[in-house]
Amino acid sequence: QEKLEDVALQVHALGGTASVHRCDLTDIDDIDRMADEVLERHEHVDILINNAGRSIRRSISRSYERFHDYQRTMQVNYFGPVKLILKLLPVMREQGSGHIINISSIGLQTNTPRFAAYLASKAALDAFSRSIGPEIIDDGVHLTTVYMPLVRTPMIAPTKIYDRFPTLSPEEAGHMIAEAIRKRPKRMATVLGNIGQLSYAMVPGAQDLVVNRAYQLFPEGDAQAAKEPTAEQRAFAAATRGVHW
Repeated sequence: QEKLEDVALQVHALGGTASVHRCDLTDIDDIDRMADEVLERHEHVDILINNAGRSIRRSISRSYERFHDYQRTMQVNYFGPVKLILKLLPVMREQGSGHIINISSIGLQTNTPRFAAYLASKAALDAFSRSIGPEIIDDGVHLTTVYMPLVRTPMIAPTKIYDRFPTLSPEEAGHMIAEAIRKRPKRMATVLGNIGQLSYAMVPGAQDLVVNRAYQLFPEGDAQAAKEPTAEQRAFAAATRGVHW
């Protein structure tokens, strides 16, 4: 609540208006409450941006006894947004306009190792959106998926190796979302992400070999982060800017 109110104050200071509506996306009942509160106060929603998410960086070999990792990422990254869409979409269709923007990940295009739980939840939301898109387009409701590169936010802070990775700033990420609002494309991605997606469609085996090299180069744990990066690590990170290895 306090962080949301701080953002609202910044918006007001810039001459805009902002209302705060807190919600716990792991609680389906709380999503209902918040959506009803928003509709009661504002009557409709023009743009919904599903940006909240949980990320887990863990190899499958370390996940055999951690099924709950997959459950909690699905709850926040998939079931939460879907529930919110189901609450707000009828109003958008009734008013004949609306825009839903889902913040996905470049990892979905590059098949990033160690992120199976996270990417599976993002892929589920992507498939959900692509399936309902043809149903609602003639009602004036648009769907956009943003395949966001790595952004330097508190969410990536626990992975110390990312301290040396080239990343997007929050401002650059915000600009991508603003462009998605303005242009309303079906998808928005970086050139590198599109190359990754294309290469997997054409030569999936070859891409697996390249990505496996990254998997070997950037191990788990903080011990590696304390070491000076090798020339190969620096070159690979620079060449794949924004990919969360």
